[in-house]
Amino acid sequence: MNIKSITASLKKNAMLVVLIGVYLGFVLLTLFDATPDNNIFSPANTAELINQNAYVFILGTGMMMCMLTGGNIDLSCGAFVCLLGAIGGVLMSPASAPNGPNPDTLGLSAPVSIILMIAIGLLYGVLLGYLIAYVHIPPWIATLVGYLAFRGLGTQILAVYSKTQSLANFPTEFRDLFYGKLFTTPQDVINWPCFILGIASAAAVTWMIFNTRRKRLAKGYEADTVRSAAIKSGISSVAILYLMTLLSFSGGIPTVLLWVAGIVLIYSFITSKTTIGRHFYVVGGNKEAARLSGVNTRRIMFLAYLNMAFLTSIVTMVVMSRNTNTYADVGKNFEMDAISACVVGGVSASGGAGTVLGMVIGATLIGVINMGMSLVKLDIDIQKVVKGLVLLGAVVFDILSKKKNK
Repeated sequence: MNIKSITASLKKNAMLVVLIGVYLGFVLLTLFDATPDNNIFSPANTAELINQNAYVFILGTGMMMCMLTGGNIDLSCGAFVCLLGAIGGVLMSPASAPNGPNPDTLGLSAPVSIILMIAIGLLYGVLLGYLIAYVHIPPWIATLVGYLAFRGLGTQILAVYSKTQSLANFPTEFRDLFYGKLFTTPQDVINWPCFILGIASAAAVTWMIFNTRRKRLAKGYEADTVRSAAIKSGISSVAILYLMTLLSFSGGIPTVLLWVAGIVLIYSFITSKTTIGRHFYVVGGNKEAARLSGVNTRRIMFLAYLNMAFLTSIVTMVVMSRNTNTYADVGKNFEMDAISACVVGGVSASGGAGTVLGMVIGATLIGVINMGMSLVKLDIDIQKVVKGLVLLGAVVFDILSKKKNK
């Protein structure tokens, strides 16, 4: 492996290098803190990093699919979390005694409420996708309507059912499904199922890397060298084992980690291994050329926003479970966090380029920066400036890289 190939590899994985550097920087800044809770290296903070940013990983996946179609975005997802959360609160909160003219909440079971919330999300996705794909309303206008209307509607629903504009007391099975832990053990005691899952995951990633290399060589395609594949699998395995080791001392496997991992793996497969996944890239690269070559561009646009609404429904339930309630400000700026994760992770602002793994790296980088700055007690206004500069740097890097490639 010569200097040129090493340089090319570093450029290709620039955000991953930045993520590692930022994480190590905050580890050094917090390592010698007298308070264990202020150490970013601690198992509890590692688990909290995943719990706090689960919504970014899930929404970022959906936002990436929208951006692939030509740099399109969904401005309504955060406000829709508020509206759907209010509806979910009405469905699940226990029925109370009559309170004047206000009707009671329904107190439905968790399975019924989950099905109804997903159905409402899909109904919104169908409407939004139809308006964008078939009525040809520009995506930013169609979703801006939701951005403006949904939070107001959600707040009004909450005001009708609660004097405090919040609803709580959701079923325990609902909270455990999205914000519980599997194989729970006491804090700081190793959780063997979690540790074994980490070993199995590292082994699976190593097998996938070498199996992909074998298939590409069998077809006569360009493939990684054995050394390059070994380095990739080694770095991936170390990262997985490090994460799962920390989590094994945090009390159990967070169920939200399984949700995030499942969604990331499914959409990684869709975008890299299926025909419809490749169509998203083709449409984003050149929509007219894609149409002329037989790609149903309307269907792709429709599916992008239907999918976004579905993932927003999942995020709503994750956030409701984590907060144990729903309120008027829930979901605020969620759309901006998802867009930032995509852009920082290398998803092109003009469409046609980007990966789920890149988005995950971008979301993790933003999460590490947020937590690290909070642990070192950086002023909240300075934190906003830093996040803005990180986003600007990612966009500049993307533009300069494209110019050099041309």
